Amino acid sequence: MTPTRTPPIKLDSLRHLRDEMGRVYREAWAGKIDTQDATRLVFVLGELRKLYEVIELEQRIDALEGKS
Repeated sequence: MTPTRTPPIKLDSLRHLRDEMGRVYREAWAGKIDTQDATRLVFVLGELRKLYEVIELEQRIDALEGKS
C-alpha cells in the first residue's frame, strides 16, 4: 500500500510537523496507509523536527549573546 497523496502542507514549524505526524498516525491506524510507510514518513518528520529544534536553539543563543 502506498502513502495517500495529499496536497502539500506547510512543514515550517514544530506545530505543523506535530499535526502532520498525527495525521500519518491516524491514517495508519485507520488502515489508509501501510504501517511501514507511516513509520518512514514519521521518521522523516522527526528528523525535520530535530533540525527545527537545533535552528531555534541557535537563534535563541544568538539573541542572548546579542548577535541578532
